Amino acid sequence: MLNAFFWGFIATISLILGGFIGAWFKIGRRILGLIMAFGAGVLISAVAYQLTFDAVTLSKGNGVAGLGLLAGAFTFFLCDMLIGRMGAQGRKAINGTHESNLVAPIVLGTILDGIPESIVIGLGLLNGGTVSFAMLAAVFISNFPEAVAGTSGMVAGKWSRTRILLLWFIISIVCAFASLAGYGLFSHATPLAISFIQAFAGGAILVMLANTMIPEAYEHGGRLAGIFTVFGFGIAVFIIMLEKVTYQ
Repeated sequence: MLNAFFWGFIATISLILGGFIGAWFKIGRRILGLIMAFGAGVLISAVAYQLTFDAVTLSKGNGVAGLGLLAGAFTFFLCDMLIGRMGAQGRKAINGTHESNLVAPIVLGTILDGIPESIVIGLGLLNGGTVSFAMLAAVFISNFPEAVAGTSGMVAGKWSRTRILLLWFIISIVCAFASLAGYGLFSHATPLAISFIQAFAGGAILVMLANTMIPEAYEHGGRLAGIFTVFGFGIAVFIIMLEKVTYQ
């Protein structure tokens, strides 16, 4: 179980790294947009060729995976809408400004973004006890620009560096516990239940990508964002194929 917590924390430690870099250094919006595009491509690949494919395989095509995909999408959509009304709708905005009184919705919004990914890391350890490097890389890469963008907004809102780093550290710990929960709560779950949860996480991640990361990537990265998305997608496919060959 500690293994699940450890890998969950490793995957989200890029939030702390991004917070540190965003608080001490100035990174151009175009570069951040392209990193977001790359991370989005990696996540799309992980959702398509790991989460959804494995979910459909586990459910043996009986429709449970499709139900989970839709349930995850609508659940994330509704939760994101509620948190957005609290003031965190621009939490991934590269040129946003986050006032200090928005700490609660920003924390809730970032945790909402990270929990589906973190749970999947814990679930992955149920299959042979090894973490999926492709999923780990997808979460790590996608979290980095989110933290840098969020931090730039906090700096603009006059947050202290200590407070910023503490916030990202707390979020990383919460997401690590989500990985632990993904492993502990579903260690004795049936294949159908795991299929539903994996697809649920996939649906939530896809809505997050479509509504937040991809628009930001294109707005600031321009047309080149499409190329970087393909790069991320292709690299993740290569890693997934390599993993499947290695563990077969």
